[in-house]
Amino acid sequence: MSSLPELAGRLLRSRRLMRAPIWLFKARAGALFGSRMLMLEHTGRNSGARRHAVLEVVDHPDPATYVVASGFGRKAQWFRNIEADPRVRVDAGSRAPRRATARVMTQDEADRVLAAYRSRHPKAWERMRPVLEGTLGASITATGAPLPLVELRLD
Repeated sequence: MSSLPELAGRLLRSRRLMRAPIWLFKARAGALFGSRMLMLEHTGRNSGARRHAVLEVVDHPDPATYVVASGFGRKAQWFRNIEADPRVRVDAGSRAPRRATARVMTQDEADRVLAAYRSRHPKAWERMRPVLEGTLGASITATGAPLPLVELRLD
């Protein structure tokens, strides 16, 4: 019998399930997710085609800045794409999509943001930590977390 984190990890690997929220954002219904999710439009590093990913907002320190996590680490396609081309578009809530620039946060910055997230959402963190550890293949500790964070700064 599978544990809950293993089951959640398998669900996160389901392409069809993970792409379903994209259609809601494209239908201009992203506000259904409130302020906790956004759709990132990025450019494929090899194809040059537009790509989309719906991501959880880890922090929103000011109206022009969002911070998102790469739950599959540095191997996630969207993450590799923004490293190649940081020019993106962000669709959040009921706002029209806006151009933005993506920046991979330093480890110190990521540790501070994750510590603040853990204190704001302790129950959510305790449910998600084992799932993230499963997808990342590594333990997430108070320091040195292998969970890359990306700052999206609206233009």
